[in-house]
Amino acid sequence: MRVLEIPAGVFVLLLAGIHSIATADDGALTGVRHRILVSTDVGGTDPDDFQSMVHLLVYADVFDIEGLISSPYGPGRKEHILKVLDAYERDCRNLQQHAASYPSPDALRAVCKQGAIDSPGASGISQPTEGSQWIVDCARRDDPRPLHLLIWGGIEDLAQALHDDPGIVPRLRVYWIGGPNKKWSVDAYNYVEQNHAKLWMIEANATYRGWFTGGNQSGQWGNKSFVATHIAGHGALGKLFVEAKADLKMGDSPSVGRLLRGESENPAAAGWGGKYVPIWDHRKTVFENWTTDEETSEVFGVTEFKVPVPAGYTSQHRAEMVFNSGLPASLGGVDGGFLCFRFSPRDAKLWEYVINSDFGMLDGVRGKFIAVPPLLSRTSIRSTVHPHWWIDDPDPAAAEGVHPGARSVNQWREDFLKDFAQRMDRCLAQ
Repeated sequence: MRVLEIPAGVFVLLLAGIHSIATADDGALTGVRHRILVSTDVGGTDPDDFQSMVHLLVYADVFDIEGLISSPYGPGRKEHILKVLDAYERDCRNLQQHAASYPSPDALRAVCKQGAIDSPGASGISQPTEGSQWIVDCARRDDPRPLHLLIWGGIEDLAQALHDDPGIVPRLRVYWIGGPNKKWSVDAYNYVEQNHAKLWMIEANATYRGWFTGGNQSGQWGNKSFVATHIAGHGALGKLFVEAKADLKMGDSPSVGRLLRGESENPAAAGWGGKYVPIWDHRKTVFENWTTDEETSEVFGVTEFKVPVPAGYTSQHRAEMVFNSGLPASLGGVDGGFLCFRFSPRDAKLWEYVINSDFGMLDGVRGKFIAVPPLLSRTSIRSTVHPHWWIDDPDPAAAEGVHPGARSVNQWREDFLKDFAQRMDRCLAQ
């Protein structure tokens, strides 16, 4: 047999060509194994995390899952992750008949960690948690691949990990389901954005909604009909999925989807997790006064009220700002000679606020402002501060109703749901 000899230089070019083919669509469906660590508020106020955890686990054979962290802003705890893993254990034998690389339930239980359960306060950081330390430990492993940190809830554990070991920044690829989560984690977000500008981050404030909003929802592809047809009756994982919510939401699944079908290092490329644009500067609005409806701030940005500390106000006093009579309230924090409140408006509309305080001069103070979408002329100018930070595409053509970027996900609805249905079939006995 004649052996073809390839010159070294040509061989290098061939390898480069193979790599370029792989990275053109380098999701796990093409054989690339990504390291992932999931931070979730499963068991908290929204049942969709249970659904997304089921989605993740039926694809567990194509990922290296290095951690499952409970990072809630509500009642969710590590025990809720373990509940999903109990269902996974009951289906594991059926799953492993399709791929021996499905991890054992005990291996996944071993990487479950409890993260932050309390607000860190105005600084955005507090004390290390089991979860934040695990992020540091995983990021520091001797592995040339980046660590994909998929955040489905609060961002406090990431903030703490970056504070404790800033050197992990280049090793991370963060995809955060922001939006409503951001208003609960606004102080931690403010810390990350202000202090770790070089972080690689996708901030999905609305794009993720394309997983369950819009797209083809006829017949079996409807949110309820898909669950009834392809999830119900499909093992213990299917049962848990339906018990969490009888129709499809899976709002955190785009973070997994972009690693299944997309370019992991290029958020601007089309894929199941959405298509994003580089972030722009000046998304934080600081008011140094109580506002009226003539003043505006950016929707999904950080709105900060920074007023001089009133004479006589001490650390023993308490003040909170409540927006539109809802939760969460922003607890005032003293920063130098200023009293600060932070909020992230998730909707473009009028926001009214009132201060509740045991300090008479502050109690009952009221104001309002309007959250508005940013001007396209401003969003087209890439940030000079955050070179690796990405966000929802503000182009109206990419929006689904009021949700920026959502069409970049729901255009793939039949594809990712068909693939998910085939995965759920693996839960059935052969």
